[in-house]
Amino acid sequence: MSLVLTNNTIDKYFGFLTKLDNKSKKKLIVKLKKSMETKEEADIDLLSLYGAWEDSRSSDEIINDIRKSRVEKNDLIDF
Repeated sequence: MSLVLTNNTIDKYFGFLTKLDNKSKKKLIVKLKKSMETKEEADIDLLSLYGAWEDSRSSDEIINDIRKSRVEKNDLIDF
């Protein structure tokens, strides 16, 4: 996700950044340049994106555990 700035906002940042010393400006330029470099996407193994649920409990035991862990929303706490 990228943040898009308007020209007005960019001008405000630039006004602030022009007050920096040259060494700080150069460091900022290097960081901005590195952030613009495209990175190659690693190949994704589709087989690694899915799997089966592994559990020693039966389906009935899992369902009972889920039901027991539920919290009633009607329990309001007064402060």
